[in-house]
Amino acid sequence: MAKDADRRLRHYASIFPLVELDSSYYAIPDPVQVARWAERTPDGFTMNVKAFASLTGHPAEVARLPREIREALPAAAAAKRRVYPKDLPVALLEEVHARFWVSLEPLRRAGKLGAVLLQLPEWVGPSHDSRAAVLRARELLPDDRLAIEFRNGAWLEDRERPATLRFLREHELTYVAVDGPQGFRSSVPPVAVVTAPALAIVRFHGRNAETWKAPGLTAAERFDHSYSRPELEEWLPRVRELAAEAREVHLLMNNCYGDKAVRNAAELSAMLSS
Repeated sequence: MAKDADRRLRHYASIFPLVELDSSYYAIPDPVQVARWAERTPDGFTMNVKAFASLTGHPAEVARLPREIREALPAAAAAKRRVYPKDLPVALLEEVHARFWVSLEPLRRAGKLGAVLLQLPEWVGPSHDSRAAVLRARELLPDDRLAIEFRNGAWLEDRERPATLRFLREHELTYVAVDGPQGFRSSVPPVAVVTAPALAIVRFHGRNAETWKAPGLTAAERFDHSYSRPELEEWLPRVRELAAEAREVHLLMNNCYGDKAVRNAAELSAMLSS
């Protein structure tokens, strides 16, 4: 068994062609480490990267900001545990986002950067301001493929869905289809649609409604669900429809509790190959 991160990545890359980096949401990656990932994975390997929190309007932990950024924070912001984008001076926020963009350069140079995932907060519904924020992220990451995951069901309600999908298509933004628990404000129906011809994405969050919003749990515990074969089979025709329209389809397991994501990824891959 691989007991360190480097060996785990090498082993993972020997089995799968794709991985999603989620730690980049919590802290801007060190470009030196990103270069190591690019060097230690095979040709043709792809890494999707979750955007740093402030790019999508989420709060960032002060302790995990780069040292120079922490030292430049206004006193009121430095005293907080977490800071929202509105808490930072514009110049400092721009520096944060510039550092995130620079951090991904080794993957770009290696041709291994798949897409940057912008997961919008669940309190952000469809509006002029929220769409403008997405377009601002587009400006900050000008040459990268961007994938948009909604965590507010209003975006996909019957009356709003056409406008949402039209907005994504107009700006060549990939819609991220999701499989997850239903019945919450953050629930989005399992709609599979292509909005950017280059790429379609599906993220599988598991279906554990009991832990989805339970207080005091870790992120992994919230996603504690092992997909059954029938649950995965529901997606086979949808995935094939996506593949008929998009040049690439990325299927990502986010049920990251124990080895459930890896096992389900291998199972789904085998089902699609048979």
